[in-house]
Amino acid sequence: MAFGTIKNVRKVFSAGELLSRSREPVVALDDANFEFEQGQLVALLGPSGCGKTTLLRIIAGLIPKTSGSVVIGGREVTEPLGDYGFVFQSPSLMPWRTVIGNVLFPMEILRHSSRSARKRALELLELVGLSGFVTARPHQLSGGMQQRVALCRALIHQPKLLLMDEPFGALDELTRLEMNDLLLRIRRETGASVLFVTHSISEAVYLSDKVIVFSRRPARVAQEIAVGLPYPRSQQTRFTPDFTRAERIASEALGVLPANSETVMKVH
Repeated sequence: MAFGTIKNVRKVFSAGELLSRSREPVVALDDANFEFEQGQLVALLGPSGCGKTTLLRIIAGLIPKTSGSVVIGGREVTEPLGDYGFVFQSPSLMPWRTVIGNVLFPMEILRHSSRSARKRALELLELVGLSGFVTARPHQLSGGMQQRVALCRALIHQPKLLLMDEPFGALDELTRLEMNDLLLRIRRETGASVLFVTHSISEAVYLSDKVIVFSRRPARVAQEIAVGLPYPRSQQTRFTPDFTRAERIASEALGVLPANSETVMKVH
């Protein structure tokens, strides 16, 4: 049985839910379907505004779906999940708290604050290269460092599912590549499943076991691509023929390139 199953998920925002002046309902998702296994990293790829973030929030239980089903770990999602971490595009750190204070905040909410929680926080900060910044404030950190803190905060309670909404989109290219490698290492060491929203074709292919390509709004799954690139991956992976082939398949699914019937890759 799959760890996560998204089946026939549809989301229609009523006029009252929207911040626009539109009086008409908006269909954000229309019949979204895919599955993922425990420990897989799945990229949700599609144009901006197509409904990827909406789907991620539905999976987290933060907003209700209009119809369909979302099952995570054998449980139907009808309310916010307790066993997940969420990383947004903006780190959203509390400026008055130290780095370790920000990381430990979820444990305080869960009333699990303890010596063992602090120990895990320190281990995570060492894993992401921030062991020397435990007592620093967010304003003393670069954007990439702040996002590392946000990642530690999402992982502190050892979630089985990590939801990431374009977390590296605001970073410069070099920092973004470094964060891609860091995420792959963290996924390997924690064993968490990851759903990663992006509109970067290269990032989707580099990170994932599987790419779910969405159409323009209302979002449907246009194609599901199994990425057969071996692990561990490095930046050299981006220059291999298999990587280029995977990028082309995803580009064709998005409509960036015309379809090429001779492209060979495992596609579902």
